[in-house]
Amino acid sequence: MAASVSGIAAINNLRLIHGSSSREYNFLATLKPNKLRVKSCARISVPESPGSVSTKRNKLRNFRLLKSVELDMFVTSDGEDEMSERFFEAIEELERMTREPSDVLEEMNDKLSARELQLVLVYFSQEGRDCWCTLEVFEWLQKENRVDKETMELMVSIMCSWMKNLIERKNKVGDVVDLLVDMDCVGLKPSFSMIEKVISFYWELGDKEGAVLFVKEVLRRGITCLEGDKEENKDGPVGYLAWKMMAEGCYMDAAKLVIHLRECGLEPELYSYLIAMTAVVKELNEVGKALRKLKAFTKSGVIAELDVENVGLINRYQEDVLNDGVCLSKWVIEKGGSSIHGVVHERLLAMYICAGHGGDAERQLWEMKLAGKEAEGDIYDIVLAICASQKEVSSIARLLTRTEVTSSLRRKRTLSWLLRGYIKGGHFDNAAETVIKMLDMGLYPEYLHRAAVLQGLRRRIQQPGNVDTYLNLCKRLSDANLIGPSLVYLHIKKHKLWVVKML
Repeated sequence: MAASVSGIAAINNLRLIHGSSSREYNFLATLKPNKLRVKSCARISVPESPGSVSTKRNKLRNFRLLKSVELDMFVTSDGEDEMSERFFEAIEELERMTREPSDVLEEMNDKLSARELQLVLVYFSQEGRDCWCTLEVFEWLQKENRVDKETMELMVSIMCSWMKNLIERKNKVGDVVDLLVDMDCVGLKPSFSMIEKVISFYWELGDKEGAVLFVKEVLRRGITCLEGDKEENKDGPVGYLAWKMMAEGCYMDAAKLVIHLRECGLEPELYSYLIAMTAVVKELNEVGKALRKLKAFTKSGVIAELDVENVGLINRYQEDVLNDGVCLSKWVIEKGGSSIHGVVHERLLAMYICAGHGGDAERQLWEMKLAGKEAEGDIYDIVLAICASQKEVSSIARLLTRTEVTSSLRRKRTLSWLLRGYIKGGHFDNAAETVIKMLDMGLYPEYLHRAAVLQGLRRRIQQPGNVDTYLNLCKRLSDANLIGPSLVYLHIKKHKLWVVKML
């Protein structure tokens, strides 16, 4: 006997009628040889019973208001062309609610087929039926070890539909969480995280505020993951929601979410802090790219230069974002302990690089090393360039010690980054010294770098000391056959004197 759930379908209006003197059952179904196709939910009408209703069901009577589950289900049987009399008796007895569902089903344990038990689940999941009975029936099936893969998939599909209907109808998040807890209690084990599924429902419906409220309620109750969740699904609701925000480019929303929940006295999971720190890195990177475009537009004359006030606003925003990242790093270290230090310092390193804080970035490199996590060589070079642009002498000296034990190719690459940093920062005297140092080592700087240094020195040649630096660099480049002979003109305006020197 087998069953499979293949998705959502419209109601099929064909009707199968089973009549007797005491009851009538109407199923919206199509009966084929050895196969019953149930479209949407079965509808069975029975006379009301005057029996009492259990306290347990009364407590959760609001589940009756759920919209019916729409399924497209194929159920095959071993030679049976119709449902047995016992199936209809079970439905009627369960509808009476005079006894616990487990007692009713226990009496018919050997008389109901797997197909019929699945149809019981489908029947009670309808609008207007006692949906809590569906959970009780499933719980009994679990205890009797009669839940196969297909029955589990059917129940998961029913539960997902219930969840979505609650969210679409704007029910309180408490109702959604209650249903999650009940689902877990009866032993439903989907192949995915149901908490993440609910967050996705909110997100797909455009109810981002509802998603945040749901996550808050989950944290408040201490339900970060369900018992049936697999290991890979236990990253947590806050991290998943933050990731959803980050995937849409709402980087600061993701970071602020974690900060807000922490400040509310809740405990976001460890993974969420790392997601939030990644979001801060991405935000700083976007700010950096925007500033580079702005400078390019200013340089080309498309827009005017920013005034002091606007520059101050940009710098303050950048610092605020960076401070959020530092705050998150402190919390994650408190929560995660020493095992997570390397990852935290790696995120901080990325933040400081994006923000252009050379000294802080260099410190994070050594912190990473102490935590047992080594950064790639290119990262050291990037930090070196940032430090060079800011002329941080101590940091540059420490970072250059690595070149003493590297290959000539690696050394040239590192010194090229140093040269690039000096050029970007406008420190052309230091850049000239770096070019000469490379020539002394037998390394030849790139043409664009040489030209940029010469051009920078030429612009400032009238400043004291720059003439000698320029002449010395020209001579060394000429000796290395990197430039041709040069004429240097000096005009002493006071004496109306021109000085020409051939190199």
